[in-house]
Amino acid sequence: MKAVGFKRYLPIDNEESFLDVELPTPEAAGRDLLVSVKAIAVNPVDTKVRRSKDIEENPPRVIGYDASGVVESVGSDVTLFNVGDEVFYAGDLTRSGSNSEYQLVDERIVGHKPKSLSFAESAALPLTSITAYEAFFDRLSIDPLGANKGESVLIIGAGGGVGSIGIQLAKKAGLVVIATASRPESAAWVRELGADHVINHKEPMVEQVKAAGFNCVDHIAIFNDMRHWETCVELIKPQGGIVTIDNTDADMPMAAMKTKCASLHWEFMFARSMFQTDDMIEQHNLLNYVSAQIDAGSLRTTLSEAISPINAANLRKAHALVERGDALGKVVLSDW
Repeated sequence: MKAVGFKRYLPIDNEESFLDVELPTPEAAGRDLLVSVKAIAVNPVDTKVRRSKDIEENPPRVIGYDASGVVESVGSDVTLFNVGDEVFYAGDLTRSGSNSEYQLVDERIVGHKPKSLSFAESAALPLTSITAYEAFFDRLSIDPLGANKGESVLIIGAGGGVGSIGIQLAKKAGLVVIATASRPESAAWVRELGADHVINHKEPMVEQVKAAGFNCVDHIAIFNDMRHWETCVELIKPQGGIVTIDNTDADMPMAAMKTKCASLHWEFMFARSMFQTDDMIEQHNLLNYVSAQIDAGSLRTTLSEAISPINAANLRKAHALVERGDALGKVVLSDW
């Protein structure tokens, strides 16, 4: 099968940072699906994994975590899917990735692809949807059905992939969304997705949030990095919650968090698959929820740039766009 992999962990401007390779087609067993991959998306985690080690891989390593495609075959224990089903998923950090014509993936972390979307539009959604859904509804215990209607959420990094679907999920749950954006185009993007208020994270945020009518906010989602930690602590309401997706060694003073009885939650969407948790199937369920909401017109794809075909040169281009750090929504590649 065709695949895009690498032997060495190199800067993305190096032509050997990704290589077009041929690999054996894997076979499905157990609860695995063998998926014929039609489209993939690139996330910040892809770029972090690609530049993480000073070693050589043999055979070439294949990464990639967002994908949509068609079930080619199923393992003997599969009960949720049939051959021919169209699916989307974010994969497993511990297994071979989606940058290949065929990929094995456990059915419990796979959802039925939205019928109303193309493969490219669908591939933009899984990783970020899982991350935002788990951040809001599993970590912060917000009710997706609206029991927290009217409460406020500050989304930092709102214009990126996670923030783009996060705005929509928060609005569907009835929250008042305060989104951060520093450029005219990113401000327009988050407003288009439903943000109620937009503030500039490159300017003092406390004053902007208060000027918007909030002395504090009920929930905060940090969907980029921890540089605004102390601002978040100042803004979170007593007994409120902050969720973050960032890996950090940053200084994070906690005294005010204790005084406010505020909570801090970490979100890592690969945890369920990595540790084979008892509730691993919840990712199947939530992807089906997202798919149903897409088809009902309540949510929309966050695809912002489409590239074709899937090959080493185009994957280098996509990684470069994501590494730049100012992409809106998701960058997707489709077709081999």
